Amino acid sequence: MLGKLLIRYLRPYRWLLLGVLVFQLLSALASLYLPRLNADIIDDGVAKGDTAFIWSTGMFMLAISLAQITAAIIATYFAAKAAMKLGRDIRNDVYDKVSAFSEREVSQFGPGSLITRNTNDVQQVQMLAMTGATMLVSAPLLAIGGIYFALQEDVGLSWLIWTSVITILVVAGIVITRMVPLFRSYQKRLDAVNRILREQLTGIRVVRAFVRERIEEQRFRGANTDIMDVGRRVGTLFITLFPLFMLVLNVTVVGVIWFGAFEVDDGSVEIGTLFAFMQYVGIILGGVLMAAFMTIMIPRAAVSAERIGEVLASESTLARPATPIAEFPEVGTVEFDDVAFAYPGAEHPVLEGISFRAGRGETVAIVGSTGAGKTTLVSLIPRLFDATGGSLRVNGVDVREADLDRLWKTIGLVPQRPFLFAGTVASNLRFGREEATDAELWHALEVAQGRDFVADMEGGLNARIAQGGTNVSGGQRQRLAIARAIVHQPDILVFDDSFSALDLTTDARLRQALWRELPEVTKIVVAQRVSTITDADRIIVLDDGGIVGLGTHEELLETSSTYREIVESQLGVGAQA
Repeated sequence: MLGKLLIRYLRPYRWLLLGVLVFQLLSALASLYLPRLNADIIDDGVAKGDTAFIWSTGMFMLAISLAQITAAIIATYFAAKAAMKLGRDIRNDVYDKVSAFSEREVSQFGPGSLITRNTNDVQQVQMLAMTGATMLVSAPLLAIGGIYFALQEDVGLSWLIWTSVITILVVAGIVITRMVPLFRSYQKRLDAVNRILREQLTGIRVVRAFVRERIEEQRFRGANTDIMDVGRRVGTLFITLFPLFMLVLNVTVVGVIWFGAFEVDDGSVEIGTLFAFMQYVGIILGGVLMAAFMTIMIPRAAVSAERIGEVLASESTLARPATPIAEFPEVGTVEFDDVAFAYPGAEHPVLEGISFRAGRGETVAIVGSTGAGKTTLVSLIPRLFDATGGSLRVNGVDVREADLDRLWKTIGLVPQRPFLFAGTVASNLRFGREEATDAELWHALEVAQGRDFVADMEGGLNARIAQGGTNVSGGQRQRLAIARAIVHQPDILVFDDSFSALDLTTDARLRQALWRELPEVTKIVVAQRVSTITDADRIIVLDDGGIVGLGTHEELLETSSTYREIVESQLGVGAQA
């Protein structure tokens, strides 16, 4: 998967990679040429006392060194640019893929894991691309070139090179085989830390309300300790390579000096040549170590690439139709025809045999006990889920055949848990329609009964809203979410228990304003309070995933025992609204 990912995302930047290859080759050749010049200075300059030769060759060495540094900087720049572009493109594609997921796929991966895959996992692949474009190119050039030039200097000591290289490769192989499973474990534990931290930040009020701070601290500390233990084991294995490398290098240098001394003594090798050979040994072992370092990074990046690939390869159950229908023959209609829905692996369906029709401008309310399937039912309308049985038509078109962007444009959804984005009141209200004017925003706030509290906020429409709307009350958050849906100017408004945080007076005023100001908009209302839905055109009573009552408030009081029980539990025995 790692290879496919790198080829796919680096292909557009092959010219940058070609530049890396060219300048790394120049840098490596310059590095390999310097020891030969150093040997010449010792043998032909120092040994003979030729100061002019030392100066001229030294200046030439300086020029070669500057060229080597310049080439290395340019190669690193090209590599960094290619790696950053690769990371950007992968993050964009993962984000686009996740944005198209249904609630089913998001739940399958988990929000914390998806965040990790689009941040830390992408970073691992990006780091490999960055270091690989530099080290993976220069390492074989330095190692192979170093062996060639070392053999040109002294063939008799070549056995020291092979012994050192084999030793380093064996040690690196042992370390790598032990690190691969640790990398996989580390990423899973990182998922766990992100998940726990996200839960605690989101539910901070619940944690404090139930005095669970210490327990949650222990829970986070446990997950944090787990990832620390794995990271420590990885780090311990990783840092052993460098002392072992230095040990092998120093032992090799000692061996070169020891055995080379005999060759110098019998006149078969000059001192400068021996020094050059030692430098080539350092270059060779450095190249081998860089290759070993890369082989350590590859397994971790491979694990991350697999995790990224899982997201990119996942197909959303909300598949876009091959020939989407963008023109809707009707306006503001919602029709369920024997609709059923079941979660994967569930023994029983959440919804079954759901059939009803809402016409343009009508208000259809949905009530039922907790777990009856009310939220699931309204989630099918904007196609957050796909029905597993029957058909659902919105504006006269089956939602599975409709153009999704066009479908979503006709629907305004106020979810059960309204979410506001960090920004201002205006930026949140314009979330569905950026071109909305300030006058339209104030009108939507007036309908949603939010004009007064927004006017009292510092800055009015430009008042700051914290992430999640944590700096406003639950009722204010609901009213801002309702106003946002109104600004969207949909044909169908779906309220999923969106009045629960409002007092009865505000609830009544808001509903009256909605019916008065938006008479042509179809309204699907999920509610727990009977008083919220008594004036609906039709009321659907759900129980255990099926419709057990359908009619007006007065009709259901006569025909539905389930609805009558709900009314009596809230308004009193024999109550009539």
